[in-house]
Amino acid sequence: MCTSQGFREIIKRDGVELGWAEVKIEDVKADKKYALAMGPFGSNIKAENFVTEGVPVIKGGNLNGSFILEDKFDYLTEEKADELISSNAYRGDIVITHRGTIGQVGLIPENSKYKRYVVSQSQLKLSLNDEIINPYFVYYFLRSHQGQHALLLNASQVGVPAIAQALTSLKNLKIPYPAKRAQDEIVEIILDIDQKIELNQRMNETLEGMARAIFKSWFVDFDPVHAKAKGREPEGMDARTAALFPSTFTPDGLPEGWTQESVISSAEYINGAAYKDMHFSKEPDAWPVVKIAELKNGISPQTKFTNTDLGDKFKLDTGDILFSWSGSPDTSIDTFIWTGGKGWLNQHIFKVVNKTRAERCFTYWLLKYLKPEFIEVARNKQTTGLGHVTRKDMEWMQYCKPNQPVLDLFYETVGLLLDQIENNLIQNQTLAALRDTLLPKLISGELRIDTTQTDLKEAV
Repeated sequence: MCTSQGFREIIKRDGVELGWAEVKIEDVKADKKYALAMGPFGSNIKAENFVTEGVPVIKGGNLNGSFILEDKFDYLTEEKADELISSNAYRGDIVITHRGTIGQVGLIPENSKYKRYVVSQSQLKLSLNDEIINPYFVYYFLRSHQGQHALLLNASQVGVPAIAQALTSLKNLKIPYPAKRAQDEIVEIILDIDQKIELNQRMNETLEGMARAIFKSWFVDFDPVHAKAKGREPEGMDARTAALFPSTFTPDGLPEGWTQESVISSAEYINGAAYKDMHFSKEPDAWPVVKIAELKNGISPQTKFTNTDLGDKFKLDTGDILFSWSGSPDTSIDTFIWTGGKGWLNQHIFKVVNKTRAERCFTYWLLKYLKPEFIEVARNKQTTGLGHVTRKDMEWMQYCKPNQPVLDLFYETVGLLLDQIENNLIQNQTLAALRDTLLPKLISGELRIDTTQTDLKEAV
């Protein structure tokens, strides 16, 4: 087992600094049984094993380039988790997919909700000796381009993608090994950025919840109209605001003066172009082709670019609302605000265009509110894991369109929330770009902490 004493922090040759010293994962893993282990075979965890609460099972959906996501877990009983003790993972442990979508990396944070987890099949779990190596440092290395290259060096794409001899490959994988103090300082800088991104994400969830509640109250439950129909002032409204709402219903149950419309009529829905290999380019003036992967994860090394102009209607820019109508129902069917600048719209995504900002705001929250229904429609058509929502589906799906004064009032009330969400998304993109620029330089030792730490903290 390595110790942090007596090693060369920076390797030099002929007086030239070459970077941090390296060490194998095998030499820094925790000194305990099952410090490095695979998830159980699929036959050991069946649907009938799942319970409503207990020990959560980490699946691929809980790994998205961030820490372990604390939602959408399946659970096992404590007894079943004990039976699978070799696949138990704890706070500070790293989880890596070695089969299927290979190379995904997650870390169970110290402030996680649960004390232990079970990793599912196709995953590895790694416990580290935190006295000599910072688990967050290893986690960030494995997420970096250098770490991903090392992880996937023994990957095979024949059949189901997999890392050959996954346990042995991970044991022998070499990682940078600066002094513990340098590891901690690097982690502090990158973690500050990630925590700010996470804070913005949580803020957006709160803002979205507020806007959805108002949308449902006004345009689904018709709370202000019901209150006025009973001779009461709507809750939380002054007399001037309340006067904008009708006080009666039509025989078909709609507020007086409001209409029932098809969802497809709420905006102009422009489907993306079918970009092919012949269109892709590495020229500096090429724009990214925005697919569902870019909507969920932003521009990445896997993003394709093109300078082929297939028409202005396919051009994207920051602030465009996009509705992905095809893919895995639970993870791909959703409405997004694009914040990635100039780009080209790929097929399977609608660009949602409205004439006014008030209409844009209303349509965005309409689509967000209808997300569960869209998912159910897509799930009912699901084949080979994929489902879709068509224009025809959006023609028979109905919503209640308010009169113009209430539409304008909704924008005055909720428009600021949408603006804040967009601003947070833009800030997160800037922070992620800063993190991804700094990470390889800090991990490799190219960027020295002692001369840059203060400036980098101020940038965050």
